[in-house]
Amino acid sequence: MSVESCRIDVWLWRARFAKTRSLAAVMVEKGAVRLTHNGAQTRLDKPSRSVHPGDEVLFVQNGRVTAVRVLGLGERRGAAQQARLLYEASHPPAQDDRPTP
Repeated sequence: MSVESCRIDVWLWRARFAKTRSLAAVMVEKGAVRLTHNGAQTRLDKPSRSVHPGDEVLFVQNGRVTAVRVLGLGERRGAAQQARLLYEASHPPAQDDRPTP
């Protein structure tokens, strides 16, 4: 039995959250991506980490927090309309511990 999974950098690229796979990898390496899998949240550190349908991905891009639930992995990078089928928006956790400016 095989488990569906995909590299996080590939998924971010296919879902059109990053223009290139390299930019997606940089997001992950900078620690800007968190993954919730089976109820445990982890800050990802390597672009090769796997994402599965049902996982939640939380990341910061251009100062904006984005939280999505993975619905599919995709087979290639397609049009924006196809990419939108790979995820659904979810609500980010409360930001009560934000640093003060």
